[in-house]
Amino acid sequence: MCDELTNRDAEEYLCRHGLNRRDFGKLGTAAALAMMLPPVANAVDVVEDDVMVPTPDGESDCYFVRPTSGAHAAVIIWPDIVSIRPAFRAMGKRLAESGYSVLVVNPYYRTHKGQVVPDGKGFRDPGIRELLMPHARSLSPETCVTDGRAYVEWLDVQESVDTNRMIGTTGYCMTGSYVMRLAAAIPERIGAGGSFHGGGLATDKENSPHMLASQMKAGFLIAIAENDDERNPDEKVLLRDAFDEHGVEAEIEVYAGTLHGWCPPDSSVHHEEQAENAWSRMLDLFERRLS
Repeated sequence: MCDELTNRDAEEYLCRHGLNRRDFGKLGTAAALAMMLPPVANAVDVVEDDVMVPTPDGESDCYFVRPTSGAHAAVIIWPDIVSIRPAFRAMGKRLAESGYSVLVVNPYYRTHKGQVVPDGKGFRDPGIRELLMPHARSLSPETCVTDGRAYVEWLDVQESVDTNRMIGTTGYCMTGSYVMRLAAAIPERIGAGGSFHGGGLATDKENSPHMLASQMKAGFLIAIAENDDERNPDEKVLLRDAFDEHGVEAEIEVYAGTLHGWCPPDSSVHHEEQAENAWSRMLDLFERRLS
């Protein structure tokens, strides 16, 4: 999870690469992000819209991107603690170009519509943690499920979504656990989940996500940052045991050389090689489980 220790790791990483926060901030533009994401082989044309999805608590502003024709398996993308922004829109569009109808959600819609953090700023910048925490506190294991159900219901009435195919979901950082909770809550619709440097996947709490394994029918990719694993080496073992006990397909891997937050292209600790490795594993999972 994002905290002072992961911030310290990130500072040391930037120093080793001859950068500081200001240097990296200059890279956080739409043009830079476009250059950082490799092109999709045999990419399909897509159409993009900003949409409002009704939920029990109001309306969630989301980015919906899908192929221009046909009906496809749907995927819900939950952003990390910094929430919806150009990086996650770019990731959603890239996934849609691989043939999926993708909904990138704003988990903070109860407290803020649209992007919370200015372009070029990240969790480690002064004042950003304090800006984000009130929004993060508006979320809970319960809101994850009620929101997730609403997103699934909305997707299932879209012409571009093939309801004969299962739905995938991905989560990053604090939302990594959401893929597990939603898979347990809607096993008849959630067929695959990807958690990338997710936090709180296996804890000693009674409502820990790994305790829900018996209710899951999805397959999972659990991509763990190396420094997260160093701090909590038992988590992957608890996950493996829970998934194996209940026959849940799961690929659990610690990605060497990565720090918490390595996947989004606007992250100060983005690890391109390993992010591409995790992305390809996610595509493989979706191909198997959402067909």
